[in-house]
Amino acid sequence: MTNIRHTSVAPTRTQRMAPGAAIDAHRHDDHQIVYAGRGVLAVTTDAGSWVAPATRAIWIPAGTVHAHQAHGELELHLVGLPRTENPLALDTPTVLAVGPLLRELIVAHTRPPGADSPERARLRAVLLDQLRASPQEPLHLPTPTVPLLRTLCDILCADPADGRTLAELGREVGASDRTLSRLFRSDLGMTFPQWRTQSRLHHALVLLACHTPVTAVAHLCGWSSASAFIDVFRRAFGHTPGTHPRG
Repeated sequence: MTNIRHTSVAPTRTQRMAPGAAIDAHRHDDHQIVYAGRGVLAVTTDAGSWVAPATRAIWIPAGTVHAHQAHGELELHLVGLPRTENPLALDTPTVLAVGPLLRELIVAHTRPPGADSPERARLRAVLLDQLRASPQEPLHLPTPTVPLLRTLCDILCADPADGRTLAELGREVGASDRTLSRLFRSDLGMTFPQWRTQSRLHHALVLLACHTPVTAVAHLCGWSSASAFIDVFRRAFGHTPGTHPRG
């Protein structure tokens, strides 16, 4: 990432973003929790991308260069924490589950006025307790560092419905399926089917935020049927795409 903006303090506030709006690459000296009360937020770093619908938040450690992308009408809640305070002991971006209580705590904490007060300090303490108890979610889509693998992944990101096997894709990029399979494990830490499913889920969240019908999302993202998509989505997010919060 180039032209990186640096701010010493990560703000605590609510910010609205129009569909497709973006915040360019920047970093903070503080930790930050970003939560989309509406819409879907995508956070991108050199290491990959993370997506968070209204049931998830993203932990961004201090010093991490990152960019934001809005999908759907985004209501973004930002919580800044001092670098010396890391309740999650995490040094990489991570997606966290957000239950009803944590959601209300984040929304209340980012609502003006933001002045310090005993009441606000108590609210923040409970928020941190809830964060520590929040399950981490495997919603990271890593970015390949190997050029050959990057070419293949770009093909599938451009068309998530591309259903070709690894061997068929290998013939296009000039590598055997055995070589590509090994690269997925060594470079991305996951198998090819795992990466493709993760990529399709990322695209599905974006399409749902844009009010695309469930059946159309299933088709555009490469599932054989709406029921197959619904099953994978439910296992990943704990609810069906039909009940998923829209932007």
